[in-house]
Amino acid sequence: MSRLTPISFETSEIEAIASATGRVAIIVTPDGKMDKAARRANRLTKGAVARLLESDGFGAAKPGKVITMAWPAGMAAEALDVLVLERRASVIEARKAGAALAKVKGDKALLVMAGGLARPEDLALGLILRDYRFEAHKTAPDTEVGGVTIHHTKADELSLDSVRAIADGVVMTRDLVNEPANVLTTTEFADRLVEMQGLGLKVEVLDEAKLEELGMRTLLCVGQGSDSPSKVVVMQWNGGADGDAPLALVGKGVVFDTGGISLKPAGGMEDMTMDMGGAGVVAGTMRALAMRKARANVVGLVGLVENMPSSNAVRPGDVVRSMKGDTVEVINTDAEGRLVLCDVMWYAQERFKPAGMIDLATLTGAIIVGLGHENAGVFSNDDALCKAFLKAADAEGEGAWRMPLGTAYDELLKSRIADMKNIGGRPAGSITAAQFLLRFVQDGMPWIHLDIAGVASVKAETSLAPKGATGWGVMALNRLVADMFEGG
Repeated sequence: MSRLTPISFETSEIEAIASATGRVAIIVTPDGKMDKAARRANRLTKGAVARLLESDGFGAAKPGKVITMAWPAGMAAEALDVLVLERRASVIEARKAGAALAKVKGDKALLVMAGGLARPEDLALGLILRDYRFEAHKTAPDTEVGGVTIHHTKADELSLDSVRAIADGVVMTRDLVNEPANVLTTTEFADRLVEMQGLGLKVEVLDEAKLEELGMRTLLCVGQGSDSPSKVVVMQWNGGADGDAPLALVGKGVVFDTGGISLKPAGGMEDMTMDMGGAGVVAGTMRALAMRKARANVVGLVGLVENMPSSNAVRPGDVVRSMKGDTVEVINTDAEGRLVLCDVMWYAQERFKPAGMIDLATLTGAIIVGLGHENAGVFSNDDALCKAFLKAADAEGEGAWRMPLGTAYDELLKSRIADMKNIGGRPAGSITAAQFLLRFVQDGMPWIHLDIAGVASVKAETSLAPKGATGWGVMALNRLVADMFEGG
């Protein structure tokens, strides 16, 4: 797994400003007020910080902005980074500020003079997440990355355990989504999840013979054109009370999606390595929960398949029977994610009788048309669960927007020869996909469907991630578990 930036808290030591090598960061408020460390840096640089704060350039600086002074006189450091931030910054502001420091940090060691800054842990989390680099397939020797030391007046009271757990989960998700499909096969994916047994997770891998026995024929039909065997991996974290029903997280894990017989256009097909994004988020969330020893029962299930065209591939017009027993007419083999999810969702409910169920999938291009790359689409049959998730996502700065459901959309899924079609055409494409999945939600089961096609992997950097995989959803789901099942 990609390395996490080495980071630590230490008790504030003003004299360290003069002797620290690499980079030193100080914090000033948007109105130009300096704390003890900033004043010390100002004296060392013979008033250079004060002159900066009086300049027109500083007046235009917004909170979270970093202004760099190269080779500051009177200091051993090669750069003095002036971070503009309120002392009582919000969670999101503190994380973005940390990310801003990470962007200028490079490979150098960084000393952050945080003083009595509120939420230093969130500053650290933002710094770690933005300093992420996926270099597993680079042939150049790895550059040694300098660590980060944060000096804080209450360092003895601070802990990085939760920060590292969350960051580890996000980084695992990013690594999985960034991996090429020739590396992250269904077997390799399953093997990486089995390795998490060392964290206290109980992990089972269901092979094709077991899936056939269970009747997961819609899932199996998606992968029948590939040489990579289809699998379902079940991860259990039992940190709550015995007998408490778990929250079930279900992820679509299409390790590569050609579209099957309904072949995708060549342009952009290389991006379909990210079509296992939902499974990646489930895996990362389970890792985070295990690492921080969450006081909750959560089960994560992922359906791992590869959608390839071949003489054995499922064809448009084929009719397949699901584990539930409903029949599906496959109109378009590129609408395969719902065929994977529906069987795994049914299995999760039948086996675990969960308190609620959330599925995640890079399911439709239609959700990108509707919401772009700022928000995931949220579909739910339960207002209380949906409200709790949207609150958690907002608190973590992960964009999410509720979309409608309705029986009128079912008309688009009617089949002449089967119980339903797997696609309803171009109109309301993300909604009809959710309506399809809703048919596999048992009566009384609180459920959320998250269409993350627009947010799982992006072409431009975000506030907390370089371009590529974002790890969207790990932080929101982790907070939802804490809020709903651990009492906050």
